[in-house]
Amino acid sequence: MSVPIEDYALIGDCETAALVSKNGSIDWLCFPRFDSPACFAALLGAEDNGFWSLSPSGENVRVTRRYRNDTLILETEFQTETGTAVLIDFMPLRDGTSDLMRIVEGKSGTVAFDMELNLRFDYGRTVPWVTHGKDGGITAIAGPDRLTLNCAVPLEGRGMSTVGSFQVAAGESQIFTLTWSPSHMPQPAQRQVEYALPDTEEFWQSFAAKCPKVGRWTEQVKRSLITLKALTYMPTGGIVAAATTSLPEKIGGPRNWDYRYCWLRDATLTLLALMKLGYYEEASAWRNWLLRAVAGAPAQMQIMYGVAGERNLLEWQVPWLSGYEGSAPVRIGNAAAEQVQLDVYGEVADAMLQARKGGLPPHHRGRELAAAILPFLEKVWVEPDEGIWEVRGQRQHFTYSKVMAWVAFDRAVQIAEADGEPEAAARWRTLADHIHAEVCEKAFDPELGCFVQAYGSKALDASLLHLGMVGFIPPDDARYVATVEAIERKLLRDGLLLRYETQEVDDGLPPGEGAFLACSFWLVDALGMIGRRDDALRLFERLLSICNDVGLLAEEYDPAARRMLGNFPQAFSHVGLINSALNLARLEGPADQRSA
Repeated sequence: MSVPIEDYALIGDCETAALVSKNGSIDWLCFPRFDSPACFAALLGAEDNGFWSLSPSGENVRVTRRYRNDTLILETEFQTETGTAVLIDFMPLRDGTSDLMRIVEGKSGTVAFDMELNLRFDYGRTVPWVTHGKDGGITAIAGPDRLTLNCAVPLEGRGMSTVGSFQVAAGESQIFTLTWSPSHMPQPAQRQVEYALPDTEEFWQSFAAKCPKVGRWTEQVKRSLITLKALTYMPTGGIVAAATTSLPEKIGGPRNWDYRYCWLRDATLTLLALMKLGYYEEASAWRNWLLRAVAGAPAQMQIMYGVAGERNLLEWQVPWLSGYEGSAPVRIGNAAAEQVQLDVYGEVADAMLQARKGGLPPHHRGRELAAAILPFLEKVWVEPDEGIWEVRGQRQHFTYSKVMAWVAFDRAVQIAEADGEPEAAARWRTLADHIHAEVCEKAFDPELGCFVQAYGSKALDASLLHLGMVGFIPPDDARYVATVEAIERKLLRDGLLLRYETQEVDDGLPPGEGAFLACSFWLVDALGMIGRRDDALRLFERLLSICNDVGLLAEEYDPAARRMLGNFPQAFSHVGLINSALNLARLEGPADQRSA
């Protein structure tokens, strides 16, 4: 199915999520978890791969939509030649059942609707056995999964789909509830929408109400916070990078990855965003997930884990899905979990320090973790790795990885000094100083006058913007200013930032991708730090203009085609928005100046 990525909105219950298009079709949904096999996978294939459509029957339909104030309840208004109706989509938090609820309410006149439900388990492959209930509705079973649709609309089978038609006049409504349950368990009791809807509204509004004022960007920050909460697996506190897999970084290309997992790299920036805004409960849950996930031998630390800390994220390709707009292959799992990326040790150390500075209660495993990780990192920081961008080409001595190794030992110094351990502080300071000297010698190119992506490279990389943000060098250091300016010259495309110079880097894949939105937010922060506040403001406003009509951002953006790319919605993009807004609003100083 060909619907622009930006035409989707997100609904969820903090355990899984669905994407709803402007035309009222749910084209992506995994039950019971974010990373479970999809039962609607038309997003990555065709209608035969599963979708659920509720839309007006006629033509000439005008569509507007919004989230109900400070919630994740989506309201899509259809204005037709005969009347107006609103489709309300939401997923209540679980209370013994896993539900997706849809309400069609008539507002004026009379509007005819068509419903089509095409259930396909196992990422769009498996056709379930469907039975019709005595009181209406259907039950669909395939293997371990059961989905039950309850509604008052008469339904019939048509081919391999279930269809129905109805009308709503002003003041009338039709309610549809889709419930997932294990097929071997008794059928769960049906939840009542008259209770579920206000409870869901109260949950989201109570969450959003804790957000402080962030200058003129408060509403955008709230929407990003709600999105981060929606991408949180509530039972464990893990935050997935996105709700989807395999939305392409280039239409028709192979850069299609599964982002329904939790990256350690996101930890520090997410913790900062949550703590700066006063969301300590969520920050603590994320910190605790982090400590559980990485527990074990330091040599076996991964860059990402499943939502409950699972380590086996075996990557495989789905041959029966054609990919979004033909962008194959569709991948499930992520082989990058097996890569060596040395920067994650620094990110974990930084997260622990920031949690401590932010006032989170101490966790005994944090000290134990440091005692295991630091001696290991002391041995391996000199090795090459795959780096922050998870290249699938040859390992290199990436500058960002070395700088984050420095961060690990620098933060260890700060913690040791605070704990009254001068010997440990002196040991780690000696090592941090050694790494610092090596990076300044081998990663700074005198000919270019700036830092480069890797030792011996001539390529620029947006991750170098972090050198000033993490305190590796002062923001007013001429080398940092020159690096920021060089990144602007080389990586800006139509005002937005690429991750790196693709023509200069062999990452094992064909070149071509959009502008990586998180990198553009980093540039906002860097410009502010070097005193170019007006430029930072202009870029930030440009980024806000890219948000879709309900305030969501994907991973990347194609400025030429003016469309979103990559998985959606992307947590890293929304974390970038929050931290940049905090920086620009000057709430308690720079939100991303982590060494302060």
